[in-house]
Order: sequence, then structure tokens, then C-alpha cells
Amino acid sequence: MPCFRCGARQTDPARGASPWRRGVRADHQVLVCPGCQAAHGWADDLDRCSACGSAALVCRLGEVECRDCGHTRDAVRDDPGGVDLVHSVAERPAAGADRPSDGGLSEEVAAALSRVLKRGPAH
Repeated sequence: MPCFRCGARQTDPARGASPWRRGVRADHQVLVCPGCQAAHGWADDLDRCSACGSAALVCRLGEVECRDCGHTRDAVRDDPGGVDLVHSVAERPAAGADRPSDGGLSEEVAAALSRVLKRGPAH
């Protein structure tokens, strides 16, 4: 899952806790990369707990849970196609902009397989 703000892909973590942070946006689980966490107001686009106002939410098994106060509620996903979870409002591509549907993931996977299997570049 890419960072919802910049689209960076998470790489294999080093030992220890991951520097990536989880959050919820439009009742969907999202990740925030360390680079975006350094920006002021990085959590402004995340959903907030209705009980305590915290952005420390996780979404699992159809429920949204606050990690600060423990409040839970059902996740409501009326329009899954209408929310751009990968780009913040200011960073969304212009309407009609051509972008691969997988964000280049298929090319990354092909290149990784070529490296692992010691083949030439994928065509």
C-alpha cells in the first residue's frame, strides 16, 4: 500500500518498528511515509475519532477503532470509487491526466523478478 499523500511505496523494513504510520481516511486504512510525517499538518487529511478527536485510528474487519481512547464504530464505505486515497487534495492529478492504473507497480515487480532471477531487463 503506498503513502496516501505522496504515493511512495513502502520498502522492506529494517529491524525494529516501522517508521511508517497508519491512519484512516474515508473509513479506509492508509499509510503515511516518514517523509510526509515530517511535513507540518501531515495528519490534517485523516479521519478523527468522534469521541476524543484523535487521528490515531485503525480500520480492521469493518470497524474503525481509536488507538487512544478505544472507541469503535462501524466503517461506512458508501462510495469506494469516489475517494482518492493515494493523493491528498492538493496533489491529485488533473482530471483526465494519464496515469497507469497500477501506478507503475507491474514494472517494479517485473524489474524485481528480473534481478532475483538474474535475467536481462523485462520487455
